[in-house]
Amino acid sequence: MDNTIIQYSDVEILRKELVVLKHVDFTLHSGEFVYFIGKVGSGKSSLLKTMYAEVPIESGSAAVFEFDLRKIKARKIHLLRRRIGIVFQDFQLLTDRTVHENLMFVLNATGWKDKVQKEERIIKVLTQVGMLKKSYKMPHELSGGEQQRIAIARALLNDPELILADEPTGNLDPETAVQIVEMLHKIASEQGAAVIMATHNLSFTESFPAKIYKCENKQLTAL
Repeated sequence: MDNTIIQYSDVEILRKELVVLKHVDFTLHSGEFVYFIGKVGSGKSSLLKTMYAEVPIESGSAAVFEFDLRKIKARKIHLLRRRIGIVFQDFQLLTDRTVHENLMFVLNATGWKDKVQKEERIIKVLTQVGMLKKSYKMPHELSGGEQQRIAIARALLNDPELILADEPTGNLDPETAVQIVEMLHKIASEQGAAVIMATHNLSFTESFPAKIYKCENKQLTAL
């Protein structure tokens, strides 16, 4: 059985008619952990955004799961995104809702109906990230590290096959950042989800080794 999740061949990405990346060849398989490294503005985020059809692909061939990103219809994008967990640098939690309400919002938005199943799922993902006792808290009552743990829990709700983490440690202190990276590695190894983490912090690649790709000079290069 082919366990390829992402297959990019000779892909070109534009932002505002400017070439961000070109001749991108990239393959990702189930359970793999991959780092995208590079300076701010090197194209890491744009590349990640193409994978959930937020940024269009200008040329080349690109598939995530069985979806052809060059041809995907707008009405099908939600089916792609339901299989992907996204972790942002700035958490992007709904500030006017509790942790529990943040997670329930996502389950309702992605088609969950059964009330008991929804509660069980929330308990499971909060337990995974060590935040079960904080479910009643508002985001502003949590530390940055706690908010990012909630963001990871949110990304896990639909049991994704692919997790995209865009500078997930950018707003965290060094000790907390290490815990977050360790957690993402654990998710990949224990759940079989593929993880792509964009970062400019090279120390993570030494502490938690994995395959590394560098965005530089409009190219994506395997190191």
